[in-house]
Amino acid sequence: QVQLVESGGGLVQAGGSLRLSCAASGVLSRVNSMGWYRQAPGKQRELVATIASSGDTNYAVSAQGRFTISRDNAKNTMYLQMNSLKPEDTAMYYCNARATAPWSTRKEIDYWGQGTQVTVSS
Repeated sequence: QVQLVESGGGLVQAGGSLRLSCAASGVLSRVNSMGWYRQAPGKQRELVATIASSGDTNYAVSAQGRFTISRDNAKNTMYLQMNSLKPEDTAMYYCNARATAPWSTRKEIDYWGQGTQVTVSS
């Protein structure tokens, strides 16, 4: 089991910055990658950025050049630095961990945090 707790959301004006944090606990040795997803009202959850255990990162086009995903392994914490925020970035942001299933090395399980709200005013 992996537990994820997000923090750092809030209300910010367009052009501002926020840093989200995701504290992970539990059986972290099986985690292969972590990421941030977001879901706006009436829309599907979408990928924002991921970071693999190798350190390789991947960003949605909307996040490239403005957001930076990182992690501190010593603290078991992942971050999302968001700069130049836009009203369209308003959403609930979720932390995700993708881990190898205990019963099969061919299967992966997704774990999710409870989410943190980001609201960007124009």
